[in-house]
Amino acid sequence: MIDSTPRAPGSKGVLADTLEQDSPLGSVQTVGEALLESPGVSCRDVAVHYGDKQAIFDINLDMGTNEVLALIGPSGCGKTTFLRCINRMNDTIEGCRVSGTIKIDDEEISHADADVVSLRSRVGMVFQKPNPFPKSIYDNVAYGPRIHGLAASNEELEQIVEGSLKRAGLWKEVSDRLQTPGTGLSGGQQQRLCIARAIAVNPEVILMDEPCSALDPIATARIEELIDELRENFTIGIVTHSMQQAARVSQRTAYFHMGSLVEVGSTDQIFTNPRHRLTEDYITGRFG
Repeated sequence: MIDSTPRAPGSKGVLADTLEQDSPLGSVQTVGEALLESPGVSCRDVAVHYGDKQAIFDINLDMGTNEVLALIGPSGCGKTTFLRCINRMNDTIEGCRVSGTIKIDDEEISHADADVVSLRSRVGMVFQKPNPFPKSIYDNVAYGPRIHGLAASNEELEQIVEGSLKRAGLWKEVSDRLQTPGTGLSGGQQQRLCIARAIAVNPEVILMDEPCSALDPIATARIEELIDELRENFTIGIVTHSMQQAARVSQRTAYFHMGSLVEVGSTDQIFTNPRHRLTEDYITGRFG
């Protein structure tokens, strides 16, 4: 359950546009344009605790409609933990406590009474390693529309499956073997199948946690092309350890360090003219 108790004005987590470059982390505020006028996803003062240990600290960050936001930073910095807050996946972890306010299309989804089942149809998730269900290719994609009641007939369900596979760039490769196991596909095909499964319920947001980390360069290039195509219809957040990938696929980039959001800006600005020393040190390979 997410605690969305309001914070006092001026409390930690309120953003500022300027920052002393050498101020100790934790005593400073995020650099850059983290907030947007009409965001697809809005996060305010989001913090996560695992028992007594705080994992992320008062994150204020928006994801723009029809943009790809890349989340970068060293391993263990809180990127994935933050991403999992948006679709309430941290709720399933014993001892995990999330506070703050999260909205999708200006509707709060972080309060205790939020319909989490409905939320999962609004926010798709693609994981590090492809994880197709032990079902046929067809049933992998049809699973979500079935449980959410999105198809009134078998014919309509078939249209959803075909449309989703086409949008994921997989239809031509599997159209003649839809009843074969999804686990029999190559790694890159499995990941595109998982993307087709995610978009079959017509979500507003797609979250991707290092979706290419287990793929070869050719499969990675195809996924990156697909991300750019999907941006026309979805708000996308992607965690990546590849600076090159972040530069290729995203419009904005957010840099996390030790649970704090250090800097946010256009991807071009982050990689060519970072405003914070920690950001510069990370993207130039001095640590991380």
